[in-house]
Amino acid sequence: MPLKETHIALAHGNGGRYMRELIEDLFVSRLGNAALDTSLDAATVPAMPAGELVVTTDGFTVHPLEFPGGNIGSLAVHGTVNDLAVAGATPVYLTLNAFIEEGIEIALLERLIDAMAKAAANSRVNIIAGDTKVVRRGEADGVYFATTGLGIRPHTLRLGMPEIRAGDQVLVSGTVGDHGAAVLLAREEFGFHGELKSDAGSVLYLAQTLTRIPGLRFMRDPTRGGLATVANEIVRCTGLCMRLNESAIPVSDPVQSVCELLGYDPFYLACEGRLIAVVARDNASQAVDALIAAGAHAALIGEFSEADPQVIVQTELGGERILEELEDDPLPRIC
Repeated sequence: MPLKETHIALAHGNGGRYMRELIEDLFVSRLGNAALDTSLDAATVPAMPAGELVVTTDGFTVHPLEFPGGNIGSLAVHGTVNDLAVAGATPVYLTLNAFIEEGIEIALLERLIDAMAKAAANSRVNIIAGDTKVVRRGEADGVYFATTGLGIRPHTLRLGMPEIRAGDQVLVSGTVGDHGAAVLLAREEFGFHGELKSDAGSVLYLAQTLTRIPGLRFMRDPTRGGLATVANEIVRCTGLCMRLNESAIPVSDPVQSVCELLGYDPFYLACEGRLIAVVARDNASQAVDALIAAGAHAALIGEFSEADPQVIVQTELGGERILEELEDDPLPRIC
């Protein structure tokens, strides 16, 4: 049954009736499945398929809580699923911790949890355990979510930065910077609006498509710090040079306009529904074709060479610039 209250009170975190009703009438009623048993303080994980157990954990603090294309509820599920997917794993189970601020509207919480339930169902994962905490007004900006994800990866699949070699190609599954730009506009701090939507969503199907391609070396979803941060992490680990072709990197017109107006570089803006992959040269075109066939706007954007470990962007005007590692956060509270 729906909660009688309209806003969260500190009593919803005191361990008594209000907390029980919050858990049962909001979380369990919307997220409930056969694996979620709130009568226990620990979940029993049913037998899992054969393979390597892959575990990830994440926290979500996006502001605003709702933005064009998603909200913090769907983002929490998709972000955790995506971390498992780009590691080559099939997500199976999630846990959820909710830190809820006193005074937040129950109706808003219901929308966030409904979006979370829908995202979990679409990704075929079960939320099997969780916890709620209520903090004083002003201490959580509405709600924070923290998640842990469990998945299974085949023993034969080897992915990682150490697998990357000179000559390997870099690809991206779609336009970059959409999430960062959409959240920026949703904050309405700059006096203009747009139709731009976040790319927030699952990359599970795309990642599974790539794992069937020979020569796949590495995958990553470019969240905080965007494409530039992932690129710099790779060159720092491998000692190779990554050369990117600016004209090949897909950036939507609305994102480009926002960046030009406000002085942002789209390569540093977060994506929440994209993946970057490194594939052997002989298999790179096959990988892009497979992603396009799966519905992605994929493109080959660069390659690795035996040169100084830095990220070099060949500009559309024919020059070059170094894509430096991010130092200042260009857009806080993004995911």
